[in-house]
Amino acid sequence: MVAASQLRAGMAIRFEGQLYKVLVADYHPGQGKMGGAAHTRLKNVTTGTLREHSFRAELKLEEVEVQKTPMDFLYEDSGQCDFMNPETFEQMTIPAALIGPQAKLLQPEMRVGVEFVEGSPVSVLLPEVLEVRIAETAPPSHQQVDSVWKPARLESGVEILVPQFIKTGDVIRLDVANLKYMDRAKGTGRS
Repeated sequence: MVAASQLRAGMAIRFEGQLYKVLVADYHPGQGKMGGAAHTRLKNVTTGTLREHSFRAELKLEEVEVQKTPMDFLYEDSGQCDFMNPETFEQMTIPAALIGPQAKLLQPEMRVGVEFVEGSPVSVLLPEVLEVRIAETAPPSHQQVDSVWKPARLESGVEILVPQFIKTGDVIRLDVANLKYMDRAKGTGRS
């Protein structure tokens, strides 16, 4: 059992008979006779739906163990991503919808962490930053306008916005969680 005031992102809990993964947890202490509250954003492990909920700070919740296992991505087929445990060679299929739009960034043989709750996969942990190549974008513009962005398509097919000076073939660093351009990768020549 864990007090609601001790909830942290990444934990899993059982609440109202359902399993949830804690995505966000903010504790706000109370004042005077008012008790504190933990404001959370929860993801239902079974249905994938998101839920915002506030708990009284002293409420006890059942904590469920989250197991992290490194797995190798094999391939994606019809919205299903296949992974293999490199130690046991056991294969597992995880719906791309569970991974989210980041599923398109998976490359064959990429090792990622897969989180399990009670034997069921609940999330795939991609790196925070990936170096990716621009497959297609408009020709570079060297105007001194910092706030103008243009669309670009990555080799994986993901569409993002990049600054005007980026050209087709450039390698950039991508914020994976938000699918946003960070900067040009080191070691790539500037034009």
